[in-house]
Amino acid sequence: MADQDPVFQIQRVYLKEASLEQPNSPGILLQQEQPSVDIQLGVEAAPVADGIYEVSVTATVQTKIQDKTVFLVEAKQSGIFEIRNLPEEQLGQIMGIACPQIVYPYLRGNVADLIQRGGFPPVHLSEINFQAMYEQQQAEAAAAAGSLPQ
Repeated sequence: MADQDPVFQIQRVYLKEASLEQPNSPGILLQQEQPSVDIQLGVEAAPVADGIYEVSVTATVQTKIQDKTVFLVEAKQSGIFEIRNLPEEQLGQIMGIACPQIVYPYLRGNVADLIQRGGFPPVHLSEINFQAMYEQQQAEAAAAAGSLPQ
Protein backbone atom coordinates (compact mmCIF):
# COMPACT_ATOMS: atom_id res chain seq x y z
CA MET A 1 0.00 0.00 0.00
CA ALA A 2 2.95 2.37 0.60
CA ASP A 3 3.65 2.30 -3.18
CA GLN A 4 0.33 4.13 -3.78
CA ASP A 5 0.95 7.00 -1.35
CA PRO A 6 1.07 10.41 -3.05
CA VAL A 7 4.61 11.71 -3.58
CA PHE A 8 5.62 15.35 -4.05
CA GLN A 9 9.31 16.18 -3.71
CA ILE A 10 11.57 18.91 -5.01
CA GLN A 11 14.58 17.36 -6.71
CA ARG A 12 16.31 20.57 -7.77
CA VAL A 13 15.70 24.28 -8.47
CA TYR A 14 17.99 25.95 -11.00
CA LEU A 15 18.39 28.95 -13.29
CA LYS A 16 17.92 27.46 -16.76
CA GLU A 17 18.38 30.57 -18.90
CA ALA A 18 19.22 34.22 -18.33
CA SER A 19 20.13 37.09 -20.61
CA LEU A 20 20.59 40.84 -20.30
CA GLU A 21 20.73 43.11 -23.33
CA GLN A 22 21.49 46.82 -23.40
CA PRO A 23 21.26 47.50 -27.15
CA ASN A 24 21.35 51.30 -26.88
CA SER A 25 24.09 51.72 -24.28
CA PRO A 26 25.91 53.88 -23.51
CA GLY A 27 23.89 56.71 -25.11
CA ILE A 28 20.56 55.77 -23.56
CA LEU A 29 22.14 55.79 -20.10
CA LEU A 30 22.56 59.57 -20.35
CA GLN A 31 18.80 60.11 -20.73
CA GLN A 32 17.09 61.69 -17.72
CA GLU A 33 13.62 60.52 -18.67
CA GLN A 34 11.97 57.75 -16.62
CA PRO A 35 11.73 54.52 -18.64
CA SER A 36 8.53 52.53 -19.03
CA VAL A 37 8.70 48.97 -17.71
CA ASP A 38 6.93 45.98 -19.28
CA ILE A 39 6.95 42.65 -17.44
CA GLN A 40 5.69 39.38 -18.93
CA LEU A 41 5.49 36.09 -17.01
CA GLY A 42 4.82 32.54 -18.11
CA VAL A 43 4.64 29.02 -16.68
CA GLU A 44 5.37 25.78 -18.49
CA ALA A 45 5.62 22.17 -17.41
CA ALA A 46 6.93 19.07 -19.13
CA PRO A 47 7.52 15.44 -18.15
CA VAL A 48 11.19 14.45 -17.86
CA ALA A 49 10.79 10.80 -16.87
CA ASP A 50 8.14 8.64 -15.25
CA GLY A 51 6.83 10.70 -12.30
CA ILE A 52 9.49 13.40 -12.82
CA TYR A 53 8.51 16.82 -14.18
CA GLU A 54 10.28 20.06 -15.01
CA VAL A 55 8.29 23.19 -14.20
CA SER A 56 9.62 26.54 -15.41
CA VAL A 57 8.63 30.13 -14.74
CA THR A 58 9.82 32.67 -17.29
CA ALA A 59 10.08 36.44 -16.97
CA THR A 60 10.75 39.07 -19.60
CA VAL A 61 11.47 42.57 -18.30
CA GLN A 62 11.85 45.32 -20.87
CA THR A 63 12.41 48.97 -20.12
CA LYS A 64 12.14 51.66 -22.78
CA ILE A 65 12.57 55.39 -23.12
CA GLN A 66 10.25 56.41 -25.93
CA ASP A 67 10.83 53.67 -28.53
CA LYS A 68 14.39 52.74 -27.51
CA THR A 69 15.16 49.80 -25.25
CA VAL A 70 17.15 50.64 -22.13
CA PHE A 71 17.50 46.99 -21.14
CA LEU A 72 15.86 43.66 -21.79
CA VAL A 73 16.12 40.77 -19.33
CA GLU A 74 14.85 37.29 -20.10
CA ALA A 75 15.13 34.58 -17.47
CA LYS A 76 13.81 31.06 -16.96
CA GLN A 77 13.90 29.51 -13.51
CA SER A 78 13.13 25.79 -13.41
CA GLY A 79 12.57 23.06 -10.92
CA ILE A 80 12.57 19.30 -11.16
CA PHE A 81 9.80 17.70 -9.12
CA GLU A 82 8.91 14.12 -8.35
CA ILE A 83 5.14 13.81 -8.45
CA ARG A 84 3.54 10.38 -8.22
CA ASN A 85 0.23 8.72 -7.40
CA LEU A 86 -1.96 11.78 -7.83
CA PRO A 87 -5.22 11.97 -9.81
CA GLU A 88 -4.80 13.67 -13.20
CA GLU A 89 -6.79 16.79 -12.18
CA GLN A 90 -4.58 17.30 -9.13
CA LEU A 91 -1.42 16.84 -11.20
CA GLY A 92 -2.34 19.86 -13.32
CA GLN A 93 -2.98 21.98 -10.24
CA ILE A 94 0.29 20.92 -8.59
CA MET A 95 2.31 21.77 -11.72
CA GLY A 96 0.34 24.96 -12.42
CA ILE A 97 0.15 26.35 -8.88
CA ALA A 98 2.35 24.67 -6.24
CA CYS A 99 5.49 24.17 -8.33
CA PRO A 100 5.57 27.74 -9.73
CA GLN A 101 5.09 29.09 -6.19
CA ILE A 102 8.24 27.24 -5.16
CA VAL A 103 10.31 28.30 -8.20
CA TYR A 104 9.17 31.95 -8.49
CA PRO A 105 11.05 33.44 -5.50
CA TYR A 106 14.33 32.22 -7.02
CA LEU A 107 13.37 33.84 -10.34
CA ARG A 108 12.54 37.13 -8.61
CA GLY A 109 15.94 37.21 -6.91
CA ASN A 110 17.85 36.29 -10.06
CA VAL A 111 16.07 38.91 -12.19
CA ALA A 112 16.67 41.67 -9.63
CA ASP A 113 20.32 40.63 -9.30
CA LEU A 114 20.90 40.49 -13.06
CA ILE A 115 19.38 43.94 -13.56
CA GLN A 116 21.45 45.38 -10.71
CA ARG A 117 24.64 43.79 -12.08
CA GLY A 118 23.81 45.50 -15.38
CA GLY A 119 24.18 48.84 -13.61
CA PHE A 120 20.51 49.61 -13.00
CA PRO A 121 18.36 49.84 -9.89
CA PRO A 122 16.84 46.38 -9.33
CA VAL A 123 13.35 45.71 -10.64
CA HIS A 124 11.47 43.63 -8.12
CA LEU A 125 8.85 41.37 -9.65
CA SER A 126 5.63 41.52 -7.66
CA GLU A 127 4.09 38.56 -5.89
CA ILE A 128 1.96 36.40 -8.16
CA ASN A 129 -1.23 34.53 -7.33
CA PHE A 130 -0.50 31.37 -9.31
CA GLN A 131 -3.87 29.88 -8.41
CA ALA A 132 -5.71 32.79 -10.06
CA MET A 133 -3.33 32.62 -13.03
CA TYR A 134 -3.94 28.86 -13.38
CA GLU A 135 -7.72 29.25 -13.11
CA GLN A 136 -7.67 31.99 -15.76
CA GLN A 137 -5.63 29.79 -18.12
CA GLN A 138 -8.06 26.90 -17.56
CA ALA A 139 -11.05 29.16 -18.28
CA GLU A 140 -9.39 30.49 -21.45
CA ALA A 141 -8.58 26.95 -22.60
CA ALA A 142 -12.17 25.84 -21.97
CA ALA A 143 -13.54 28.87 -23.85
CA ALA A 144 -11.18 28.16 -26.75
CA ALA A 145 -12.42 24.57 -26.82
CA GLY A 146 -15.98 25.88 -27.11
CA SER A 147 -17.17 24.83 -23.67
CA LEU A 148 -17.78 26.70 -20.45
CA PRO A 149 -15.69 25.95 -17.33
CA GLN A 150 -17.46 23.97 -14.64
